[in-house]
Amino acid sequence: MERIKADICVIGAGSAGLSVAAGAAQMGARTVLVEKAVRNGAMGGDCLHTGCVPSKALLAAAGHAQAMRSGAAFGVAATQPDIDFSRVHDHVHGVIASIAPMDSVARFEGLGVTVIQDHARFTGERLLVAGDKEIQARRFVIATGSRAAMPPIPGLADTPAYTNETIFDLTECPKHLIVIGGGPIGMEMAQAHRRLGAEVTVIEGARVLGREDPELAAIVADNLRREGVTLVEEARVSNISGDTGAVNVTYSCDGKEASVSGSHLLVATGRTPNVEDMGLEEAGVDYTPRGITVDDRLRTTNKKIFAIGDVAGGPQFTHVAGYHAGLVIRNALFRVPARVDHSAIPHVTYTDPELAHVGETEAEARERHSKISALRWHMAENDRAQADRQTEGAIKIVIDGHARVLGATIVGPHAGELILPWVMAMQQGLKLSAMAGYVVPYPTYSEVTKRVAGSYYTSTLFGPRTKALVRFLSWFG
Repeated sequence: MERIKADICVIGAGSAGLSVAAGAAQMGARTVLVEKAVRNGAMGGDCLHTGCVPSKALLAAAGHAQAMRSGAAFGVAATQPDIDFSRVHDHVHGVIASIAPMDSVARFEGLGVTVIQDHARFTGERLLVAGDKEIQARRFVIATGSRAAMPPIPGLADTPAYTNETIFDLTECPKHLIVIGGGPIGMEMAQAHRRLGAEVTVIEGARVLGREDPELAAIVADNLRREGVTLVEEARVSNISGDTGAVNVTYSCDGKEASVSGSHLLVATGRTPNVEDMGLEEAGVDYTPRGITVDDRLRTTNKKIFAIGDVAGGPQFTHVAGYHAGLVIRNALFRVPARVDHSAIPHVTYTDPELAHVGETEAEARERHSKISALRWHMAENDRAQADRQTEGAIKIVIDGHARVLGATIVGPHAGELILPWVMAMQQGLKLSAMAGYVVPYPTYSEVTKRVAGSYYTSTLFGPRTKALVRFLSWFG
């Protein structure tokens, strides 16, 4: 068996692992990257192949279809789009192919990374075996990600079901797509397939988008209902049965049993970390069903081994994986005790309208702070939104008694872009006065940031004291 010595060995070539490997190699570290699931020469993990990239490409196609139906308000005749789902499939996979070279084996080998395409397993605290290679490294980074979780619903194991890992392989539009799970993935796929011609039913055990601010999540849910998506909330699925093209889901809701039949089933009930068959016990690495146990420097119980991204059990987003990668580079290569801070991590649900959030919701803030305020500004009061006829939505900002930002939620067009100033405000501890003082170009959606911040000072600025001061100063010419 060939032995390879390295400064850093990364296990997993998804977003987190690739970021560490690229950074480490370009900084001069001897870097080994082990990935067993290379697809057609490309790495990239779920984000590239079955997650962020294909889902946004599918949503883009769905958005074009919807635009053809909704032109009447602009004086453009509405028409039903002629959708070729096989070409939609080609578009999605064409986007993947255009990005794949950046994540390819060839590119990373060109950066100086030793890429091993095989299964990785620890055989000791500082030893790893992958195929016929044995890697001895100063530091290891586990970045094996997560996979779709399959809930223990009777009959599910015997019924054809899709997850985010397989739904993008469809070349024909489902006649009736049943989605189990009303989180971000379920809601995005529900709207995309509805706009592309499918009948869609979403069944959720609590309320859809249940982790989001309920006031603003309701705007998204209402829009999906208007587009024809059936949302069944507070429902418990008791049985799933059927075969290819004919699936039946039985559930109870409001004390009554009901069922729905469809052509396809999508299970979107969360993720589970990939920790199996890696020899973590031999490496002295503790883990639970939620992921590998890490400290605030992302070190495992074996301080020479780090765990980052989804497998570390924290927020499961690609941008978090990139953030973790930067922390590991500082800790592992430069010995800088950089600590993780998830308090200002934003996330976005890419429905139409989009839903973006950072920090605490209003309900969370009321539990944790003695005095808070919640400020709102509606998209209908934004001139650009009126011009674009995209007035569904609002921004809600939660602040403490000193006008410091605790959290922000935005629902509306480009919410994912509009959330960034509020991420910066939280990270830098800015008060609302700083946000209200910016000069914003007109007309843009960005004005909602300035307007909601300014609303905090409206009662003072236009109150009786200000009026009295103006009258007093007028005596001096």
